Amino acid sequence: MDLGTLVSGTINDTLAVSLPLFRTELAIAATVVLVLLCRMLPVLRWLDSGAVALGGACFAAWYGWVDLEAVQRAGEFRQELFGGLIVFDSLTAYLRLLLAAFLVAYIVFTKVTGIPDREDGADFYVLVLGATLGMCLMASANHLLMVFMAVEMASVPSYALAGFLKGRKASSEAALKYAVYGAGAAGIMLYGISLLAGVLGTCHLPSMAAELGRVVGEGKASGEIMVLSLGGLMLAVGLAFKLSAVPVHFWCPDVFEGAAAEVGAFLSVASKAAAVALAVRLVFGLGTLSGGEAAGVVTMGLADVRHFMAYLVGIMAAATCTLGNLAAYGQTNMKRLLAYSTVAHAGYLMMGVAAVTALAGVAPARAQDAVAALAFYLGTYLFMNLAAFAIVAVLRNRLRSEEISAYAGLVRTNPGMVVATAAVLVSLIGLPPLVGFVAKFLVFASLVSAFRAGAEQPLMLALLIVGGINTVISLFYYLRVLKVMTFDPPAEAQIVEPVGPLSLSGGLVTALAVPVVVLGILWGGLYGYAQLAGSFAS
Repeated sequence: MDLGTLVSGTINDTLAVSLPLFRTELAIAATVVLVLLCRMLPVLRWLDSGAVALGGACFAAWYGWVDLEAVQRAGEFRQELFGGLIVFDSLTAYLRLLLAAFLVAYIVFTKVTGIPDREDGADFYVLVLGATLGMCLMASANHLLMVFMAVEMASVPSYALAGFLKGRKASSEAALKYAVYGAGAAGIMLYGISLLAGVLGTCHLPSMAAELGRVVGEGKASGEIMVLSLGGLMLAVGLAFKLSAVPVHFWCPDVFEGAAAEVGAFLSVASKAAAVALAVRLVFGLGTLSGGEAAGVVTMGLADVRHFMAYLVGIMAAATCTLGNLAAYGQTNMKRLLAYSTVAHAGYLMMGVAAVTALAGVAPARAQDAVAALAFYLGTYLFMNLAAFAIVAVLRNRLRSEEISAYAGLVRTNPGMVVATAAVLVSLIGLPPLVGFVAKFLVFASLVSAFRAGAEQPLMLALLIVGGINTVISLFYYLRVLKVMTFDPPAEAQIVEPVGPLSLSGGLVTALAVPVVVLGILWGGLYGYAQLAGSFAS
């Protein structure tokens, strides 16, 4: 093939195949350019950068919805884009829509709470949009180079967001800690990628799976197996950093406490969704073959690979969940408590990833259900955690404090806010009839499904027990916040302005808290789309 034919074929593939299935990301990228122009050109300074960003996010969400509906009509659909760097399928379509919808809700949230102000709005929204673009690429990555680029695209703007509160020492320290941890995790992950690519001779995930199965199945020199294991561990470090999973979780509470509550909401929800999607991508990309018959030696090799990944993810999940819940118990700052809550929920999500890993290649139908459980959890987590941080931001504007003790006696002046807080926190615990119960039940059900299928039974049973115990532990620190709000007497000098349900702040909290209650009863619609996301594993 000559150079002209190669270039012509690449251009044709890009214009005719890739770009039409890349519209959501293109909409976000175009919005970034428009917001930057609002900042740079004096003639456009009169435009509200938040409104421009919201309009672009709505376009991105619309394209995401159209793509998801198209995938639903087409049934099973998988298309590699841009030479195999990313892939478009049902999981990509679902996560794109979820991230774009979150972006719409998040921009409205920031406009209501007042961070950022008009002067810094363009800078803030460019960082948010850029990080979201990287997260969309994380959800569709099909190549290890794209994995690294997407993680960095999502991480670097987040470092700046953490330090966005100018003049605050805590905010600057949070950004510095985040950047230092992120740089270390990125370096380790990149070295792991180089080890994997060096041994296997490719970075394309489906191609890597076939070569990985052959190398492990044939029992090559122990040195190669050791290098592959070390590379896998290093790759897991980068993923664990985005999930704020043990042992690279230390940045999370400090960053959440030092940064604005609005930034904490973004890091808590969007990063988790993208990181879980990337974890599922890597599980299927490195642990299963995308199609065709595999030789027996390759099949046995991939079974060993899945066994390694399942125990790696499962052990990290148990440690993450337990540490997050135990550390949250003694917190006095609400943002720091929610940070450890985020760590704990990352553990629950990783339990689902461990179940997916165990079932992949063993029971494909059950693996699809496990992916659907994760997709549903992420969809509900959007409302639960965004509502929790919205409550923190609204009360911060009223109380000028984010300490839990400042919430004493709020039931007397803001009963509606206390009811919304109760719904959100009880849902985060995972108690019926709220949507958090359904999400956690489905993840635990995937562990039971893997156990009944005979896939890594000791690990699945251990994770189920650890998850149940941690759910009980979480009762204490979530309900302690409600106890302060309802039973503790308010400070004598404390004057709290009521938050009416018809005000902007009250309407925001209500709009985010109501789905937590409604979806706990009418969850079939969301679960239907989650099942569609899981169908990519067929």
